[in-house]
Amino acid sequence: MRLLSVNVGRPKAVPYTEQPEGLTGIDKRPVEGPVRVAAPGPKGVAGSGLAGDAVCHLRHHGGDDQAVYAVAREDLDDWERELGRAFADGSFGENLTTTGLDVSGARIGERWLIGSEVVLEVTSGRIPCLTFQGHVGEKGWVRRFTRKAATGAYLRVIVPGEIRAGDPIEIVHLPEHEVTARMEFQATTTHRELLPRLLAAGDALHPEARAAARKYVEKYGG
Repeated sequence: MRLLSVNVGRPKAVPYTEQPEGLTGIDKRPVEGPVRVAAPGPKGVAGSGLAGDAVCHLRHHGGDDQAVYAVAREDLDDWERELGRAFADGSFGENLTTTGLDVSGARIGERWLIGSEVVLEVTSGRIPCLTFQGHVGEKGWVRRFTRKAATGAYLRVIVPGEIRAGDPIEIVHLPEHEVTARMEFQATTTHRELLPRLLAAGDALHPEARAAARKYVEKYGG
């Protein structure tokens, strides 16, 4: 398991974002050398956990529970085969492109040691938006991405530090439950009957998903 690339983006004006000023940081590119990773602060106020990386629409992106976004190179390769086009590392707006790691199948609360010091914790899957669709340039992308559920994973920063391309990744904590980033994604999108099962992940679960699961249980039981 290895970190193929560390990707950051700068603010860019585009016609397809709902961000009030028309800016997005989704166009992320690999960078050389070490990149500092730290908890950025609360959602709605703080952006990315990576130094030099822009998050423009703070209402929906960034913050401590979405500090870092990871995608498996294997999933990008699968999309390449399916769509007949190339996707460079960072193409999905991910901060980390990995290899040898089932990112969408990672369990909520799973912790990764990247390099010698940085520890990240899986919190949720990634909900696709119209900005993502516009960036990829595929008609019906939100629906297609949702159906495939190769969602990647958002992570929070447990131990800050520096990472760089080529760093090894080690799973240093594997929770006993079976709640994965993919399951969390499906529960909050197309299979809401799965919501009660998310509560097994406890406090590691993204707070918004945890609130949705509790609300569902209160209304329908679990």
